[in-house]
Amino acid sequence: MPTLINGPRRDSTEGFDTDLITLPRFIIEHQKQFKNATGDFTLVLNALQFAFKFVSHTIRRAELVNLVGLAGASNFTGDQQKKLDVLGDEIFINAMRASGIIKVLVSEEQEDLIVFPTSTGTYAVCCDPIDGSSNLDAGVSVGTIASIFRLLPDSSGTINDVLRCGKEMVAACYAMYGSSTHLVLTLGDGVDGFTLDTNLGEFILTHPNLRIPPQKAIYSINEGNTLFWNETIRTFIEKVKQPQPDNNKSALLRQVCWVHGC
Repeated sequence: MPTLINGPRRDSTEGFDTDLITLPRFIIEHQKQFKNATGDFTLVLNALQFAFKFVSHTIRRAELVNLVGLAGASNFTGDQQKKLDVLGDEIFINAMRASGIIKVLVSEEQEDLIVFPTSTGTYAVCCDPIDGSSNLDAGVSVGTIASIFRLLPDSSGTINDVLRCGKEMVAACYAMYGSSTHLVLTLGDGVDGFTLDTNLGEFILTHPNLRIPPQKAIYSINEGNTLFWNETIRTFIEKVKQPQPDNNKSALLRQVCWVHGC
């Protein structure tokens, strides 16, 4: 007689989980909630996770293959491009195009949006392939920021597809590359954290249902723009920088890695 298994099966080894929730499994479970799902959105997320893995692998090898330092050019915003900025941009362009389902890509490293004419999909991806690349030479954590929009009805891919309110995103995420590679993802109904298992080659759900704690000890802001702040923001930041009797933690000024640590 066959054995019927209705739930996850675990062996007798204490503390060793044999029923891991990988990112593809997580995405497929989410897809099952929508009866009319075509699977296209799943393909978009799969393309993104491949790009994250590729960037993670490249960053780990950067020192060994001479990928640190300046590339000798600037992007359209005036930032000096690092070698990894250029390579990360190429990784995302190729991964999004190869998906066959992403029509538009907006990258911080490109002045104009990229339209993939052979794509049959209706999705647009916006990304900063390697955020904080100026920290790479010092070995500081860097990240990738990405968001996904559905194209507007009857659109063939224009800037209007992405110049929209944030609540119109269908997904948003960031990856942080450091001693481990972390992916924090929202599909619009909560936030979940994944960690890349380099042996399995998979992102594993390690931090389900993330929440910002009610008591915060860290703030992240670009104080170089102080002169452009309104008085309310300036007053608030000055207040939180003052030492508190019950809190001797310092205020830390970073981007992706500090958002992750809040």
